[in-house]
Parts: sequence; C-alpha cells; structure tokens
Amino acid sequence: MKASAIANPNIALVKYWGKRNKELMLPNNGSISMTVSDMTTHTTVDFDEKYENDVLIINGEEMRPGQEDYDDYMGAFMKVVREMTGNQTKVKVVSKNTFPTAAGLASSASGFAAVALAVSKALGLPTDPKSISMLARRGSGSASRSASGGFVEWHRGELEDGSDCFAEQIAPPEHWSEFRMVTVITTTKEKKVKSRAGMKQTVANCPYYSSWLETVNDDLDKIRQGILDKDFTAVAKTAEMNCLKMHATMITTDPPIIYWNPVTMRVIHSVMDWRDEGMETYFTIDGGPQVKIMCLEKDVEEIQRHLQEIEGIEQVLICKPGEGARLTEENLF
Repeated sequence: MKASAIANPNIALVKYWGKRNKELMLPNNGSISMTVSDMTTHTTVDFDEKYENDVLIINGEEMRPGQEDYDDYMGAFMKVVREMTGNQTKVKVVSKNTFPTAAGLASSASGFAAVALAVSKALGLPTDPKSISMLARRGSGSASRSASGGFVEWHRGELEDGSDCFAEQIAPPEHWSEFRMVTVITTTKEKKVKSRAGMKQTVANCPYYSSWLETVNDDLDKIRQGILDKDFTAVAKTAEMNCLKMHATMITTDPPIIYWNPVTMRVIHSVMDWRDEGMETYFTIDGGPQVKIMCLEKDVEEIQRHLQEIEGIEQVLICKPGEGARLTEENLF
C-alpha cells in the first residue's frame, strides 16, 4: 500500500476566500485558477503495519503532533480517509516542494492534491480528477483545483453534503500555451497569518465581505468566457480587480490582515506603470506577499529585464499552464 504522486500549485484568477462549511471545506463562492508549471510537490505515502504512529516528513523535517501541518495532514485529512475506507493502518507520508512552502505560493494546494492522489492509489480509491478534487478539498480548499491541469473552475455547489462541490477543467494547458504567470517571490519567509485563519477572520469581522461575494459570479462568467475565447485583456483585467477586491476585505478586517510588503508594492506599481507605457501586464496576489504577473509569452523577456531593476526581489519563476496531479513510479523512500 505504497504510492507516489506529483502535483502543481494553482494560481487563482477568481479567488476563493471564506468557507460556508469548515468541516467539509465548502467555499462561500466559486473560483477559477490556472494550474502552473515549474513548481511541484512530490509525495510518497506508505500504509504499513510496521508503523506504530503516523509519520509526516515535509522538506526533510519530521512534523510532530501539535504542529499545524501534522494536525492538518495526519489528523484531519487522514481521519477523512480512514472514515471513507475503514482502513486504520498507520501511514508514513514524505513530501517535498521545489518552491517555498507556506509563503503564499499555494503549497497547500499542490500538497493536498499530491497526497490525495497517492493515498487514493495506495488504498484502491478512485483516481479520476473529480474524485481527487473532492478528496483533496478536504485537506485544503484550493487543492481541489490542482487535481486538473490548465484552467480550472471549482464549483461552489449547493448541496449540504458537498457532493456537487468539485473542480473541473475549463481548458487544457495547450489551449492557451502563450499565457504566462511571472511569479515574483518577494520573500521566502512563512507568512504570519495562514490563509485558513485569514479567511475565518475576514468572514467574521470585515464589514465589506458581503459586497465581495456579490461581485464574484460576474467575475467567474467574464473569466470563464475569456479563457475559452483566449481574450487576455478580459481575463487578466478581471483577475487583477478580483484580487484587489479580495485584499480590500482583508485590509478592512478587524484586526487588519495585510500580506503585502514593500517589495510587493514596488512590483504592483511597476506593473501598472508598464501597462500605462503600452505593455499589457496585470497582477494577481493570493493570501501572501508574492506577486504573479499575468502576461503573454511575447512580453516575458522584457518583463524579466524590468524586474532586475526592482530592489528586493528574491526569485522570479516563469510559469505557463501546467499539468494536473499525476502518479509517478519515483518513491521518496
């Protein structure tokens, strides 16, 4: 009962922010994302009677009970798996990322998509994208979208049991291979407020949260159609405004949640300046300080040159539409 899987993070074009059911990880709104290339989580799981306790190792560090990652993976998520299967065998999970963890780059999305697929293979559960999406969702909401590649929509659903809440592909990676996310890493430090805590705080204490929800469906319609039409302006412009609206709810939460740092702001202003000068670029930012610059392939080199002039940037990754979660024969132990 051993299996390995690889998954990529996704960057939301229409953001998910807030849950209507914490246990089932049901969102208050639907969302659309692009699964990105060049960043991966590789995970191996092994269910075996030889393990006296569940073991979790992330990026070479063994997690312990009481630590958030251990409690999320080996507590909440494995509880769901064991309730589904009736299998109480202890498990060892080893996972490694090729990009900064817990820094606003959707490592939980790729992490839970990878572990959901590996667990499903190891225990004989269905491994189709819809099934993986629904299982990954129970670990991290955004992980539901990393089950599929390319451009993906996570349906909010209406049923209380969550059976209609899953993500599915709008278009495969090759549909819009020229689309790029230039990922600008402004810091590799872990963010002070994790997304899960930030969502809860915003829903409870932001006076403008309901206004955010009222505009989301229109954003979904514009971006879904824009992806199908490969209309860059419609998609990127709407995504940037959706991002700003989401962060506005965080900033106006009591106490406020401000993920941006000075480098984040320098990149934001630069992107807007480039646009004014005739190079069509837009930005989006998830729950963290990292900026993702949306552009077309033809503008990537010029953007890279401009970014070299901005002080404080730690790393730049050029991401195109990437693959969904997939199995691999390469085990980590």
